[in-house]
Amino acid sequence: MRVTEQPSHYSDLDKMSTLELLGGINAEDKTVAFSVEKCIPQIAKLVDAATERMRAGGRLFYIGAGTSGRLGIVDASEIPPTYGLPQGIVIGIIAGGDGAIRVAVENAEDDIGQGWKDMLKFSPAPNDTVVGIASSGRTPYVLGALRHSREIGMLTGCIVCNPDSAVAAACEIPIEAVVGPEFVTGSTRMKSGTAQKLILNMISTSIMIKLGRVKGNKMVDMQLSNEKLVERGALMIMDETGISDYSRAKELLLKCGSVRAAIDSLKNRER
Repeated sequence: MRVTEQPSHYSDLDKMSTLELLGGINAEDKTVAFSVEKCIPQIAKLVDAATERMRAGGRLFYIGAGTSGRLGIVDASEIPPTYGLPQGIVIGIIAGGDGAIRVAVENAEDDIGQGWKDMLKFSPAPNDTVVGIASSGRTPYVLGALRHSREIGMLTGCIVCNPDSAVAAACEIPIEAVVGPEFVTGSTRMKSGTAQKLILNMISTSIMIKLGRVKGNKMVDMQLSNEKLVERGALMIMDETGISDYSRAKELLLKCGSVRAAIDSLKNRER
């Protein structure tokens, strides 16, 4: 039996009090970070290899079904506003199409050829990277996409939550976050989903930093899409340049369009 399908360590959940339920869920969640920690060497391999390809113009694909697919889409969608990378460089694909983000599409994950067909819409190339996300490690939709991607020379990685899976065997850099049985037996949106989210954070954040999208510890290329981010950007400029007037920093930010451009503009004036 796959680890993700093994019985919960907790019995009679329907007889527990609310505090007992929440305490049990929290106790299980506390174990996830330790499982992810064991994966750091493999995550590092994937980050370094993907970064090298992206520096050469490659893209990063995430592909999955259900919760796994949604997590990939969330991570991909946050890259442009957070790091200023253009749309279409980090791409999330989910079985069943965009409609499956909100409403589950039954059996969409069982078509072994559809994953690759969905990737073909984006004209995948050998210098691209694809990360298959599948708690079970056997999702046909993901498995087929990885196999075809590898055939054309793409870098292939995965995030799975069972050891020795077919998905892991199909890719070059597997990440196996084995978090153990779920609090509710088989409910992989819980610990498995949390592990996948943590790993996706690690992958995308590390790649963006290595691509120069962070200066010091600040998101200097973030999009100025709301007043909160404009305020954050102005404070970054003040911290980085020594400007003490918030209004002046904000005016410069809005004129230049980004924190990076504003800082560079000031530095050029000083030369």
